[in-house]
Amino acid sequence: MKKLQIRIGHLSTAYHTNFILMADNSLAESMKREVIWKLYGTGPSMIQAFRENELDIGYMGLPPAIIGISKGLPLKCVAGGHVEGTIMIARKNYKTIMDLDNDFYKFFKQFKNKSVGVPSEGSIHDVILKSLMEEYCKEVRVKIHNYKQAEFIALDMKNNKLEAGVGTPSLAIFASTLVKSKIVVPSNYFWADNPSYGIFFTEKLIKENPELVFEFLKYHKKSSYLLREDPSKAAEIISKTFTILSKEYVESVLKISPKYCIALSEGYINATMKFVELLYKLGYINQLIGVDDIFNLKFVQEIHPEMPHY
Repeated sequence: MKKLQIRIGHLSTAYHTNFILMADNSLAESMKREVIWKLYGTGPSMIQAFRENELDIGYMGLPPAIIGISKGLPLKCVAGGHVEGTIMIARKNYKTIMDLDNDFYKFFKQFKNKSVGVPSEGSIHDVILKSLMEEYCKEVRVKIHNYKQAEFIALDMKNNKLEAGVGTPSLAIFASTLVKSKIVVPSNYFWADNPSYGIFFTEKLIKENPELVFEFLKYHKKSSYLLREDPSKAAEIISKTFTILSKEYVESVLKISPKYCIALSEGYINATMKFVELLYKLGYINQLIGVDDIFNLKFVQEIHPEMPHY
């Protein structure tokens, strides 16, 4: 008899709990399923996999999921994972937002007629960057280039095709190994509590096997605790799972924005709804959707009754 499977999509982001869970065989035993992990370059590509019925669970940013849900994709966010995971890097000759009195107009003026890389259209980083450009400096022409994989942003900075990039803390560390770059906008200078990623389940799985949601979130919570409380041990596990990364590299990534938790806090949800408004304004979705369309809170409220750790 063929063993039942659970298919989980993830990104290459080093601080997501999947790289810890991938090293833990007891997850499969507890779920009584063969766990199939699938790597995707971006959230939008994962949404396409959900559309084609290739996934049951996904680690991804909220904007791609919102776009999918607004078009009828039956998904629900059942837990958080991290907040404030967007940074901006640039070559070392550029000034930081702090150097320029925290003024985004002055900051972006440096990049007039210059090229900036960001992940796929509709990704969390793309939406944040475009919303800031719209709000603070519409008249400053900055050339925004979208990439299917964030690593290519760093490579194009090395090849002098880009002056800067927006992405995760992983991008900052990777770019620094290739080019003389620095973080010019730290994560806390973008929106407070903006959700870096969430855990999404298909509504079919939630309805038919709610016990699997509870089991998965128990392990997700345990791994989030490790990221938060013992980043050295977490980095060691991640580097053994994601073998192209050293422990030192992973530790550097984990330190940039150490806001790891599985809770769906009020701030997390409010920031998500801000994304809904912006996605509508920017034309990525053609209708506004509500909290209940995106979230199913009952599982995480039972697994994580404590105050959020973000």
